[in-house]
This record gives sequence, structure tokens and C-alpha cells, in this order.
Amino acid sequence: MEEEADYYFNEEDLLVFTASYHLKRGNCCKNECKHCPWNYGRPKNTDSETKNNKTS
Repeated sequence: MEEEADYYFNEEDLLVFTASYHLKRGNCCKNECKHCPWNYGRPKNTDSETKNNKTS
């Protein structure tokens, strides 16, 4: 593991894994990680939300 590429420490000095690390790991741990590339635990965007985000 490489610091910055795979993880960093946040303002509270907690270890935070990057999306790159999660992709190397290969699967979702289902812990609702901040940088989850599979967006586990996050609401899915609807078509209207996606359109609204593109115009802003």
C-alpha cells in the first residue's frame, strides 16, 4: 500500500482508503466507505438528478 495513492489521513487523523485502493482490492466491503467506487450505501441518482447536475 502506498500513502496518497491508496490511502490518506483525514483531519481527524483517521485512515481513509482511496477509490484506487478499493478497485485494487477488487470488491466492496459494504462499509459505506467515503470513496467507494461501487457507491455502496449511497442513494442512486435518478434521471432528473443527473440532468440537473449536468446543467450546473
